[in-house]
Amino acid sequence: MSIKENPAPGYLDMELLRFTTAGSVDDGKSTLIGRLLYDSKAIFEDQMEQLELASERRGEEQVNLALLTDGLRAEREQGITIDVAYRYFATPKRKFIIADTPGHVQYTRNMVTGASTANLAIILVDARHGVLEQTIRHSFIASLLGIRHILICINKMDLVDYKEEVYKDIQQQFVPFKEQLNIGDVRFIPISALKGDNVVDPSESMDWYSGPTLLETLETIDIRSDADFKNRRFPVQYVIRPLREEFHDYRGYAGRIAGGIWKPGEKVAVLPNGIETTLEAIDTMTGELEVAYPPQSVTFRLAHDIDISRGDMIVPADQKPNVGQEVDLMVCWLGEKPMVLGGKYVIRHTTSELRGIIKDVQYKIDINKLEENRDDKSVVLNEIAKITIKTSKPVFYDSYKENHITGSMIIIDEATNNTVGAGMII
Repeated sequence: MSIKENPAPGYLDMELLRFTTAGSVDDGKSTLIGRLLYDSKAIFEDQMEQLELASERRGEEQVNLALLTDGLRAEREQGITIDVAYRYFATPKRKFIIADTPGHVQYTRNMVTGASTANLAIILVDARHGVLEQTIRHSFIASLLGIRHILICINKMDLVDYKEEVYKDIQQQFVPFKEQLNIGDVRFIPISALKGDNVVDPSESMDWYSGPTLLETLETIDIRSDADFKNRRFPVQYVIRPLREEFHDYRGYAGRIAGGIWKPGEKVAVLPNGIETTLEAIDTMTGELEVAYPPQSVTFRLAHDIDISRGDMIVPADQKPNVGQEVDLMVCWLGEKPMVLGGKYVIRHTTSELRGIIKDVQYKIDINKLEENRDDKSVVLNEIAKITIKTSKPVFYDSYKENHITGSMIIIDEATNNTVGAGMII
């Protein structure tokens, strides 16, 4: 039985969809989000008044919807997005969190940050220019981050007279890269963010397009199977000992479920020691659960008292993750200082913090050409590389493709405590 066929109770109640937007500079990302918020009536009156005043001060003839997301003064002055802007809105069918990310090459790390938790990526393509290097770069990053749904929004269709052949030609341009990037769910929507065509309401100018609008797609796309319901993983975050008379013998292990469907009575093992016991109960503030699933935060009670602390992991006795001290991962370098081969860093993986050494740089990725560079071992800001890390103690992990939580790592500079790398375990 899969969660998709028989979802756990409450799993579908007001689903939250996180999505990110990306595209080349001036492809209209901020305008698209502004249009989405405006046409779905997710803007308050005072926000609209401020938007009208800001547009008037800039000498613009009509309301500039892009200003809804370009919140920083530097962004407004340049007319581009340079930081990740988060916006929240809801319709009767779903809640949404939008991450509007920059298009410039030098802000690759911002896109990685914004897209790291997304279910879906909207990649804008200018109908006049077609698929560009930036389109491929953003698609590659979305693929690398394990985003399972990609919407290619072919924008500015009003500037090409809403021609169907332009839309179809861009679809064909993207097909070879779709196969190369191994992206499963790719959909195409012709839109005009400026005019509102196919964003919230169907376009009267593109009667040749019979598919759903952008908002309809966002409201109905199925994300139930995006979480890992196969590999049962529970990283322990906190040991609960109330030390109160009414809970005299209570000992629970709190955390957020990283994968799988859990039920009391199952045989489990505690890593790293591998001691086996039984999952006695699953507690929440409102009582015990008969079933739990990601991304719920719960407390496990076990049948036996075992020495467990933060960073340990509870798993099924017959379904253990990979365990090792040498891990290969694809890393996006986020630090201003270059990666130091042989350098020591702090590694954060699930709830565990440990030390690690960059043992090897296998190759870097030219993300514009999707080619491997095995000669240059230097990794600097915004570059993506396959590396090997050796850790000070064993790590319990799955591949990032299977489980985004147990398959990801954060690399931190010991001296500054800055996050310098985001890694996806291969």
